Formats: sequence, structure tokens, C-alpha cells
Amino acid sequence: MKKSRLILLYLLAGCSTSHGKWANEPINLVRSNTWYIAGPVLEDEHEINEVRKRDGVIRVTANDAPVGEIELNVMITESNSNDGPPTQLSDKSTFVEITYRSSHHIKLQARQGDTKGVGCLHGGSHPRVDLPASTHDFKTLRIPWLAFKQDGKPDGQLLNIDNLCKFNFVNYNPIPGASLEILSVKIENFN
Repeated sequence: MKKSRLILLYLLAGCSTSHGKWANEPINLVRSNTWYIAGPVLEDEHEINEVRKRDGVIRVTANDAPVGEIELNVMITESNSNDGPPTQLSDKSTFVEITYRSSHHIKLQARQGDTKGVGCLHGGSHPRVDLPASTHDFKTLRIPWLAFKQDGKPDGQLLNIDNLCKFNFVNYNPIPGASLEILSVKIENFN
């Protein structure tokens, strides 16, 4: 009888420990959300999202004659479109962590909603940071929200995490074959 009670207590303790561990794991936007693409790339949205679901990675490649910018984006809160309501992050969220590999420099825009905080239609403000090229190995960067400034200017307006819509990964001047792969996008205390 004592042995069965010990086994039961052990199993219950293991389950609650396991549950607590996963409860704090941040959402990985690569795994959880639909991604959207605009610009001169080889892959379409369907293919990007099929690879994302199957392999757990976002992959985009510039076509052979790219004209214009490439913009890859993901809503912070999953939506049935590339627009939706803004997300209000916790005051305990201080950074986003991104694991990526890129043949070229990328601008990461943190798109905000309209000034009323009710919509994420195209436009709005674009506080941003630079992601340096990482041609051979995947690189993980932990980027503080305070680093995101309007148009990337040192004195630019700071990001408002109470009105966050989406992340845009932008290559403003792609060359043929330019590539970007993203393994994870995780927001501190967003789970």
C-alpha cells in the first residue's frame, strides 16, 4: 500500500513540475503563427507556411531579378489575415529573441497600430532595428524593446509595446539569391 502511494505521489509531482515548465515557455511565432510575404521571392505564402509547419523554419529567397523590397511579416497575435487587432504586451516583457541566418543585412520593424490602438492596417509607425548578416551560422539576438526606434534613428520615437501589431523582416535592396531563414521569434513573457 505504501509503495503505491509513493508511486502516485511521484507521478503527480512529475506532472505538475512538467506543467509549470511549459507554462513559462514563450510562444515561438515561427511555430504558432501564419507568415506573409511581399516582394520578389521564389516562395509564395503557402509554401513558406508549409515548410514552417513541417520543418519549423521560415525560408525565403530572392528571385533571379529582384525589383523592390522583400517584406516578410508575422502578426504578434494570430489573425486570419495580415491585419488584425494590436497586442498589448506585459510590462514584464523587455525584449524579443530571434534566431536567424541571413545572407544580407535585414531591417526588423516592430509595427504599431493606429494612434487609437484599435487597428493594424497598413501604415502606422515602424520603430526598427538592424539585424546584421549571418551567412554561415544561425545567430540568436536578444533585442531590448528600447532598441526599437522610429526609422532606426538614434533620437527616433520608441516602440509602444501596448500597441504592437507585427514584425516585418525587410530586405530593402535584395540581390538575386539573397536568403533569410528564421528558426524562432520569441517575446519575453508572451505565452
